[in-house]
Amino acid sequence: MSQSEDRNVLVYLLAGFGLGALLGAVAGVLFAPKSGSETREELGTRLKELKSKTEDWYAEQKAKRGSRGGSEDVGA
Repeated sequence: MSQSEDRNVLVYLLAGFGLGALLGAVAGVLFAPKSGSETREELGTRLKELKSKTEDWYAEQKAKRGSRGGSEDVGA
């Protein structure tokens, strides 16, 4: 395997773990014995946290790419 293939395998592996964790968290919230309003409030809070973390990660990745001098988009 080449270095780029190894990197792709690692990215897919980590993406799979992340997706599994996300689905597990959603299933846990949806099947928790709470009222509908409590569940909706908790989902809203968690989605806001996830959005914030994603925006922070995106800004960090964009800054890293900018410091390398490349003009590539994040994720390209």
